[in-house]
Amino acid sequence: MLRRSKERVVRDLVERLRSSETLILADYRGLSMSEIDDVRTKLLAHGARFSVVKNTLTRRAAEEAGVKELVGLLDGPTAIAFVQEGDMVAVAKTLSDTARDTKILTIKGGILQGQTMTAEQVRDLASLPSIEVVKGQTLGVIVAPLYAFVGLVGAPVRELVGVIDARRRQLEQQEG
Repeated sequence: MLRRSKERVVRDLVERLRSSETLILADYRGLSMSEIDDVRTKLLAHGARFSVVKNTLTRRAAEEAGVKELVGLLDGPTAIAFVQEGDMVAVAKTLSDTARDTKILTIKGGILQGQTMTAEQVRDLASLPSIEVVKGQTLGVIVAPLYAFVGLVGAPVRELVGVIDARRRQLEQQEG
């Protein structure tokens, strides 16, 4: 690779490292190009870019970007999922599912908001419910007491309507 190309790649990596909230690293050795492209497509849908990177260039970029925690994870062939504004749980699930299905991809670890994660912690992250599920559960917790309150307030009115209706039927029977 030419020096200019390497410098451009390092600049691009520095920018991605600075703008990414979460990084998940994987050993892709043994995956075909079509399998890598399939993983890329799935990760793009969740707001992440999946790139195969040279460790030497990534080390330089990590030091320049101030992400020194990354250097310890760069051992062997490495692909990085850069999560900028995407769903980090969905990205972790996609990579964990791919690792389980292919038995080839290996998760090395990652960095979550500046904190280093082990491969086990990435798998734990993948086991969390998606953000949509958490939002739904939170909404359910908020709305449930409101429904109970409405039911409580509405009960006397329903009972009164029932009593009036019963009395109406009773009077109709007496007339007939």
